[in-house]
Amino acid sequence: MSGGTYDLVVIGAGPAGLTAGIYASRMGMKTLILERALPGGRAVEAPIVENFPGFPEALGGAELVERMTEQAEKFGAEIRYPEEVLNLVLDGRPKITATRHNRYESIGIVISTGTQRKKLSVPGETMLLGRGVSYCTICDGPLFKGKVTAVVGSGNEAFEDAIYLSDFAEKVVIITGKQEVEAAEKLVDRSVRAGNIETLKAAVKSIAGDTYVKSVRISDLQSKEERDIPVDAVFVSVGGVPMTNLIEKTGVAVDDRGCIQVDRRQATNIGGVFAAGDCTCGGMQMVTAVGEGAMAAMQAHRYVRSMKR
Repeated sequence: MSGGTYDLVVIGAGPAGLTAGIYASRMGMKTLILERALPGGRAVEAPIVENFPGFPEALGGAELVERMTEQAEKFGAEIRYPEEVLNLVLDGRPKITATRHNRYESIGIVISTGTQRKKLSVPGETMLLGRGVSYCTICDGPLFKGKVTAVVGSGNEAFEDAIYLSDFAEKVVIITGKQEVEAAEKLVDRSVRAGNIETLKAAVKSIAGDTYVKSVRISDLQSKEERDIPVDAVFVSVGGVPMTNLIEKTGVAVDDRGCIQVDRRQATNIGGVFAAGDCTCGGMQMVTAVGEGAMAAMQAHRYVRSMKR
């Protein structure tokens, strides 16, 4: 088993992890970023990002991540993907990060594993996954040009997904799942102006189809009346849950939601181990993730420097 020795290993190459890599490598630390899939995490799924400082013209999540990746590599960070972390030993010196083929040693660790998609847990969801049920509009939305699609969720993500789909779908139905719409007013207004987006305050009871999705059964949140809506696809946009199962086993403290507990310096309860981004359940936004990633890297630099003395 090969690998190497680093000042800092960053686990996860989403906005938080890439920012940690930018800061750490720029400060002179030998830095490795490991990503189980592709750099960017869920950020690459954002069809458009309008609230990231410095980009008033807006840009796609994939483009923003591409720039972050290029910047991290420019300062010397090594990014390896797809390389999933399978085991961690964090309470000793050095800290050990093991993947299927490599074993890495480091002085410090930044955990930025992000979140995985929440599921609706309704009949038909699993059976029809990839056959009309999707958790990624960027990935699968273009397949449904001229079709009727449903988006489940009440927050910014759901309305952004619906607006994206409205450019090529015949109709988009937002099924909020909640009485209160949680999306920003600007996004709600844009959905109305799109002309082909309908918002229903209802809950999804089941998804039906044989080879592909054919309908979704909903229950009106006020009247409790149930009915079937013919749709060709159901996009689930109800947020995510922290990907911290492996982390919890190492002794890093998490709360009852699985969120990694950190202090204001992004430090965990284990010395030299920091966490940033959605896995801490902070702001759950790209801009807060990059801020946490920067803080984690700066504090990791202080820790690494003290260990080298």
